[in-house]
Amino acid sequence: MNICSSAFNHCSSISPNQKMLPKFVLRTERTKFYIRAGAGDGDGDGGGGSVVDDVRGSGTTARGRRLLRVREEKRKREYDRLHNYPSWAKVLEDAAKNDVELRNVLGDSIGKPEQMRKKVEDRIRKKGRDFHKAKTGSVVAFKVTFRDFSPVGSNIWFKLYGPPSDRDVDLIGSVIQSWYVLGRLGAYNSSNLQLANASMEYNPLYDADKGFSVMPSSFHDIGDVEFQDNWGRVWVDIGTSDYFALDVLLNCLTVLSSEYLGIQQVVFGGRSMGDWEEGMKNPEDGYKYFKI
Repeated sequence: MNICSSAFNHCSSISPNQKMLPKFVLRTERTKFYIRAGAGDGDGDGGGGSVVDDVRGSGTTARGRRLLRVREEKRKREYDRLHNYPSWAKVLEDAAKNDVELRNVLGDSIGKPEQMRKKVEDRIRKKGRDFHKAKTGSVVAFKVTFRDFSPVGSNIWFKLYGPPSDRDVDLIGSVIQSWYVLGRLGAYNSSNLQLANASMEYNPLYDADKGFSVMPSSFHDIGDVEFQDNWGRVWVDIGTSDYFALDVLLNCLTVLSSEYLGIQQVVFGGRSMGDWEEGMKNPEDGYKYFKI
């Protein structure tokens, strides 16, 4: 039905009592009728103009129109994301969730495909031939502290600069596992360091009988390497191994931090660090582990 004829019929149907009302009341009634007539069939394609244009004539506030426009734009962006979002951009977003370096490269461009493409291209252009080289760790030495560390049963804590990827967990877990295997085989025994202070200018002599007869030392036990967000820990009982086993571990972690995986702090001992929650082992909450 034509809007003008509808409005005419509507006005002709006004009762005598309504005709006595002030003009602004009748104008309000006609405005409401116009909005209803222009709403279309509910799919936003009605002939009465856009939703925002209709609301502008309804006497709503500027804030209300602005909120409605924001909702419409958000709905359109969500539709475009679900139906027109490039598959390669989705792959980059998923990868950035577990890769700190990629997340830093993308920055605030996540969700904006063209900006994501530009940032990745700029990153490749800047790194040039070094793009395929090993990931660089931290140039700052990590801090080492002790908190009532007991060699027969304590946690060793690691604080990273961000939540680790699966690759980072495997990397640091493999280092801890290798360190433990050496300790289990008696490697950290200061009673048999015959070559530590020997001169290599002349062929040194090694007394195998002495090495065989010294008091053995061995790691007793170790737990899994666990992570909650950027804090990790491993429970150890170094048994009869000497304390220089800790020096060996710190030497390994120093190179690991500078070359591959940035470590911010190492703490020997202590029951809880950061926001660590005992019993929280849900991967959705940021929990990861490496089985020793």
